[in-house]
Amino acid sequence: MAAWSDLTNDILEHITSFLVFPDHYRFGAVCKNWRSVSKQRRYPPAPQLPWLVLEEEKETRKRKFYSLSDGKHYSIEIPELHGRYICGSSHGWLFAVDIKINGILVNLFTREYYELPPFPAYSSKANVTTLVEKVPNDYKGGPRNYTFEEMQTRIIFKAILSHDPKERSDFTVMIMFGVMHTPAIWRPGDLCWTVVDGPKRCMHDIVYFKGNFYVLSPGNDLYVVDLESKPKLIEVGPQIDIEGCPAQRYLIDFNGNLLLLERFCECVEEKIEDQLNVTVGFNVMEPNLEENILYEWYDIDDFAIFLGRNSSIYVNSSHFPKCKRNGIYFTHTTVSFSADKFGCHDLGVFDMTNKKISKFYSVNVFPPLVGSPVWLTPNPW
Repeated sequence: MAAWSDLTNDILEHITSFLVFPDHYRFGAVCKNWRSVSKQRRYPPAPQLPWLVLEEEKETRKRKFYSLSDGKHYSIEIPELHGRYICGSSHGWLFAVDIKINGILVNLFTREYYELPPFPAYSSKANVTTLVEKVPNDYKGGPRNYTFEEMQTRIIFKAILSHDPKERSDFTVMIMFGVMHTPAIWRPGDLCWTVVDGPKRCMHDIVYFKGNFYVLSPGNDLYVVDLESKPKLIEVGPQIDIEGCPAQRYLIDFNGNLLLLERFCECVEEKIEDQLNVTVGFNVMEPNLEENILYEWYDIDDFAIFLGRNSSIYVNSSHFPKCKRNGIYFTHTTVSFSADKFGCHDLGVFDMTNKKISKFYSVNVFPPLVGSPVWLTPNPW
């Protein structure tokens, strides 16, 4: 019988197309030849559920992850993420900010990374211990000083990619920065961020959909980003009042449809100093830009959606026995201040069929100020 290490590359590459990431990683650890094959990408990867990016282990400094597929934790040594705050994920890449407010874009599996230019959200005149965040003149809160530790967790609300950098070198990064979640863009080769001109409103979410970035503001006002010489927001609608006050709104490219999701929370503590917010439900709608109307969706069939500070993700749940059909998986809401006291407690999955919320992970396990858990689709190829 021939040795396993002598199998031809064609056969080995075909085998890797059936492997999820933990098995793919084990495959590459067999021998040098298998490791070389594991880095190839001739075949589409096997469908995978997103991983949950957790906190850094204090003793080892390894980054912890939770795999929804097998219900297991994995600790991976990633020096590029030591001491960094995770502020987004997109196409399998993570955005992270260090204590000196330097940002990077990194693929934790291949260890490829890009250093990002300084963020535009704070004054360069600040001293070495605090930073002054820039805010509009009419902002009620006014400017204030933040420590570097505070600014590290607040400067970037969300960050996404237009394309996978391993597939296209002309990708674009878009961030929402500062107290107003102002959009800005960066492309490889740029020396600085370009702030997108638009209304001075606290934006809710961003998405890359059919060749364009879209930005969502309060009131469900939708804007497309004009990326010409001076990027700006162009309103495309719909401008429709919705009853209730959602804690957070999300945009997602769902199987070729642009969907808008509203997340509703309730306070379950009576004392103001002990406010504890929990998610109680979602609305799912599809904006019709031609008719300027929102169509409500009552289910998403065999699919599941994953929301958080990541680019919103969807998967076909029929491929995964442990994935809830017609479900919306969510991590701790990014606009809740209860995390400062209670940690990131608000994780669950909303069943669109019976409108009930269940847990997919233990609550009260994330210490305050380490950042909300982020969904990440493994992308080692």
